[in-house]
Amino acid sequence: MKLTLEWEYKPSKSKETVRFVSDPVTVERAVQLAADIEKTGRLGNLSFMDESGVYWSRKELQKMVAVIVTEPTDIVAYFDGGFQKDIQESGQGVAIYYTQSHKNYRVRTNAAFDEISSNSESEYAALWLLVNELDALGVHHTSVTIKGDSMGVIHQMSGEWPCYEENLQRWMDRIEEKMKKLGLQPVFELLNRNDNKEADTLATQALNGNIIHGKKEIID
Repeated sequence: MKLTLEWEYKPSKSKETVRFVSDPVTVERAVQLAADIEKTGRLGNLSFMDESGVYWSRKELQKMVAVIVTEPTDIVAYFDGGFQKDIQESGQGVAIYYTQSHKNYRVRTNAAFDEISSNSESEYAALWLLVNELDALGVHHTSVTIKGDSMGVIHQMSGEWPCYEENLQRWMDRIEEKMKKLGLQPVFELLNRNDNKEADTLATQALNGNIIHGKKEIID
């Protein structure tokens, strides 16, 4: 979750107040900035607003900071689906990058879903796999950047394009319901195919019968 700080500054020897608005920052950073601003002795009203327009109290955020360090944050996830029409088989690949307890991790997983009828449906199945993996990692009530090279899935899930195919709409409904239940705030980004090679490779491996699931700490 990212927060925007809104606060009033009271200049010396003046009755006027000046209003400032910050760029979006993490919860932990928002609490730190609030403490720094307060040290000026000229802080007026202060508020914290998340991406959904919900306001949080400083006390609520301080409690959250104590918990958030043990939960996955700064999540960037990639998905891709593959489909071989001649044999009616599909493969889905997912790569998730995140921070937890001040360490960086990567999870790579794939699957071969049955009864998939098109490449578009395989892409939605890959997104479904991604959301379920986020659930398994304990990700909830936070923003998640989701990247893929399927123009249809990205634009439809972002609400920019309508979906006219009933089977794809069922996938959308299922995914959106799961995200709502987890309290996720997805930010969808469209990639060039060359920038989605990791998820693509995982999907191809699933098509070839090579099922993978692994977690690795990333050390700079």
